[in-house]
Order: sequence, then C-alpha cells, then structure tokens
Amino acid sequence: MLQVKAGNMDTMGLLFERYHRPLFGFLFHMTNQREASEDMLQTVFYRMLKYRHTFTGDGEFRSWMYHLARNVVVDYSKQNKRSAQQYDLADVAEKIGGGPAADERFQKEQDLDTLHKAMSKLSPDNREVLVLSRFQELKYEEIARVLNTTEGAIKVRVHRAMNELKKIFLTIENGNTTYKL
Repeated sequence: MLQVKAGNMDTMGLLFERYHRPLFGFLFHMTNQREASEDMLQTVFYRMLKYRHTFTGDGEFRSWMYHLARNVVVDYSKQNKRSAQQYDLADVAEKIGGGPAADERFQKEQDLDTLHKAMSKLSPDNREVLVLSRFQELKYEEIARVLNTTEGAIKVRVHRAMNELKKIFLTIENGNTTYKL
C-alpha cells in the first residue's frame, strides 16, 4: 500500500488479487447479500485509492483495510436502513441423494443454515467481532486497531458474542425461532 500511496498504481492490482476474497467474505458475512457485498467490495477498493494518503504504514495494512470496509458497511446500512437478511437454504432435497453420506451432508447443511440464522440475529457489533475473529481470522490486536479499542475489550466482546451466538443457535435448533435478546 505504501507503493500505491507513492503513486505506483500497478501494485493496486496485486492488493486486489491478494485481499478481494477475504474482504468479500467479511462484507458478505456482515450483510448476507451477495450483490450488495460485491458493490461494497468495489467501494472499499475505490476508497483505498481515494484515501491512500491516510495509510501511514505504522500499523498493519489489513487493519486499515478492514477499517475502511467497516465504514462501507455502516454507510450501506444507513443508506438501506435494513438489517441483514436471513440466509435462504437452497432446495436441499434436490441436492442430496440417498445414503448415509447424504444424511451427513443434510445435517451439515441444516447446522450451517441454523448458524447463519443465528448470526443474522446477533447485533451488528457482535456479528462484526465474530466475523473478524472467526471467519477472517484476524488477531485480537488487529481487531482492536480496526475498532479503535483495546485488545482486552475485544477479547471480552468476542467471548460475549460467542455466548450469545450459542444461546441463539440452541434456541433455533430446538425449534423456537422467536429468540429475543
């Protein structure tokens, strides 16, 4: 990014190739909307170029990038004034054939669907720390830089978010989909 900041725009393509998939994953997990995530991904890379002068090189590039992505998600949420939609499970019956392996796949898909539903019921702040720590595999120190807080605060937030996610997951799994915080 320091090369991009210095005017070498060719290296922006390298940054895109290296980071577009994990960044898309973050955006998708935050919004559960594929097209919106693709649009936001482009916006993040546009903002990287527009605000390249703000990257100092003191911290890690990923922290700066996720900070920009986080702002894009906030802007998107404000513009659309709607929370993340729940995931739709595709027509599982068509995908699965017979046999024990099919039963395992079906159970995994059901568990995954339940996890997605539970994630969508989390507050945006709790979903964000879990996506950054569990899906994007950022270290607590990096997340603290992205969210402008301390590493200890992030540990507490992740712990609390995981506990809340477990409660929601078990509530949904037991057939009570009217979980309220």
